[in-house]
Amino acid sequence: MEVGIIMGSGSDKEVMKSSGKILDEFGVSWRAHIISAHRAPELLKEKIAEMEEEGVGCIIAGAGLAAHLPGVIASLTTIPVVGVPLNAALDGMDSLLSIVQMPKGVPVATVGINNSTNAALLAVQFLYKRDSELQNKMKQYRMDMEEKIVKENKQGVAL
Repeated sequence: MEVGIIMGSGSDKEVMKSSGKILDEFGVSWRAHIISAHRAPELLKEKIAEMEEEGVGCIIAGAGLAAHLPGVIASLTTIPVVGVPLNAALDGMDSLLSIVQMPKGVPVATVGINNSTNAALLAVQFLYKRDSELQNKMKQYRMDMEEKIVKENKQGVAL
């Protein structure tokens, strides 16, 4: 397994499944878990230790409300953590601010609210330094995005 996806509750699956789709698109193996940092801290510690032993290269953590999950994970490992703030209350702003305001020395990369797609793309970028095939896939992904925009503009944009 190269990427671990952890979410705090089952209600987060709908948003977090985009991460799995992107990782699949890049051929990156992953496994998802539902583990609350508050309700099952020992299980979380065990899972992080297991991921370290397996050589996981990145952890994507989706959290809403108090949104401590990404920060707690980052405090338990040196594996890069990408936090996905989830829109559980206050339009997700509470989650965003909780994740992005990590204390110095315990970084968590943070993407936009409910944007697990970007979390997966960032995970691929963390991993591709070890894998030239992933580098090429990411470059192609970016070229495909640009080509789509160029094509749309060549056809003219109707409002």
